[in-house]
Order: sequence, then C-alpha cells, then structure tokens
Amino acid sequence: MKRRTLGRTGLKVSEIGFGGWAIGGDTFGNSYGATDDTESKRAILRALELGVTLIETADIYGHGHSEALIGEVLAEWSAKPPVIVTKGGINFYRNDGTLDPDWTPYALANAVERSRARLRQETIDVFLLMSPPVHDVERFRAWDTMEALKRSGKIRHWGVSVAGPEDGVWLLENGIPVDVIEVSYSIFYQGAIVDLLPMAHKHRVGILGREPLANGFLTGKYGADAEFPEGDMRSMLPPEYISAMAHAGEQLKFLAGDGQRTAAQAAIRFALDELGIASVIVGAKTAEQVEENIGAVSVSPITKAERTQIAEVFSE
Repeated sequence: MKRRTLGRTGLKVSEIGFGGWAIGGDTFGNSYGATDDTESKRAILRALELGVTLIETADIYGHGHSEALIGEVLAEWSAKPPVIVTKGGINFYRNDGTLDPDWTPYALANAVERSRARLRQETIDVFLLMSPPVHDVERFRAWDTMEALKRSGKIRHWGVSVAGPEDGVWLLENGIPVDVIEVSYSIFYQGAIVDLLPMAHKHRVGILGREPLANGFLTGKYGADAEFPEGDMRSMLPPEYISAMAHAGEQLKFLAGDGQRTAAQAAIRFALDELGIASVIVGAKTAEQVEENIGAVSVSPITKAERTQIAEVFSE
C-alpha cells in the first residue's frame, strides 16, 4: 500500500488506516453493535498483513477495550510496528459513570499513561485531544501539557480530532502548535477542502480523515427504515436523519454500478483521491471488512463525470 507523509511529523503512514472505534464493542454504547474479540483481533492482524501502517483508536472506545485489543495484537506482531494514534480527553474513569471532558494537565497526563499501558507502548506516536471546544484548548493551554508529554518521551506528536473543519481552521489561525488534525471527510462531509486542507498544507500540519463511510451509510447496506440495536450509536439518531442518509446513499450507488467497486470502496476511494489527507481512517469489525476496505486502494479513482453526478445528488 502506498504511504503518505503525515505533515511535519515526518511519519510515513499507509493511505488507509485501521480505525478502532467499532472493535471497542457495545458494552458502554456509542459504538457499532456487538463484537467478538477473537474476530476483532483477527481484523487488526489482517490490516497489518495487508500493509496498514497506521492504527487509530481512542481511550473512550469500549472504555479502553479497543486499545487493549490493539495492544494484545501488537505484542505478538514481530514485523515493523505501525504508527499508533489514540485520542483522549473524555474522563470515563470516575466511579459514578459520568462522561465529562477534562482538559486539565492531570487528566490529560493520566489519559496518556493509561493509554500507554493498554496499548503496551512506551511512547505513543500521536495523541489527539478528542473533539474539544477550541476555546477550551486555549483556556487550559492544553499545548503546554502536550508539549511537556512530548519532552518526557510519553508521546511523539500531538494534535486535535476536531468536531468540524472550522475548529481546525481556528487552531491554525491562532497559532496552536498542533502537529496533526483529524477531521471527518467523506462524500457527505467535504467541508475540510475549502479552508482547512490548504491551511494545513501551508503550516505542514498532518491531516487524518475519519468516517469516510459516514457511519456506514455509504456502504449501501442500510435502507430508509433501518433499525439499529441498543448499544449501536446509530440507534440514537433521529429516524428522519437515518432516512435522509440512506436515501442519499441509495442515490450514490451509481459509483459501484459497473461492478468494479463496492459502494464502500467507492466511498473510501473518494476520500483517498484527496491528496491533502495523509491517511483515511476506516473502521472494521471483521477481517473480511478489512479486506474490502483495503481493496479501495486498487479500484479506479472517482472520475470528473462521477463527481459531477455526486454534486447533482446534493443539489436536488
């Protein structure tokens, strides 16, 4: 698989990264349904075997379970280790079960320590603050904490997984010394290309693109009446939203019409065609999903004519 440079970090990362959200399981909700740990580890291993050199997760995924599974697989992986990206800042360690963001120095340092232990990593390659209000980054001078963690050897680089591209623009405009920004990017959410990607290129900040399948609605698997089990984050979405997303996904099936791509591969290919993104993060729960996802690197790019059709879908 081709590799791209993650901004000024200099890290060479596979153009598709393995996303660890789904393998966290549904014990605490806000995931993608039930999982099997044996299959989850098989999925991680298959990604590594197929050339994935970036694994992305977060401490909140399964309240550490995703990180722990990744750590188990990496402990047995004898080839060159992948780049590890994890996220933190949502404090789920309280005994009362509350989930509150906490950007204080202690909370961030504690999150890094616990992630290092679960991932079995002496140093985490990239640690991202998870969707903080940008003014909280400024209020708590989070960069001081993260830079101190870099100097101590606990992390190599840091950044922010932003709620929207406008937050990434704010960080760059205000000189926040991030190394990496992660942002949603898909056929449905293309806002990052307007200002964020050009600014990131100018500042040599690496960009990771998440959710290229738009929570699965670009896989072609879900209709307007789709229902999701408790524990699946999509079960909390309004029916009107599910219907609209499924309808748009149905209209985009022409991207797989010639049989040379699946709907999922077409969606991933769309994100891969944006060279301002160093790695497109794609989640998977099974080895078979990993194989389909990685197959996107071999399918044809989205053509100019297809992009015109995509634009027409959203102009209706």
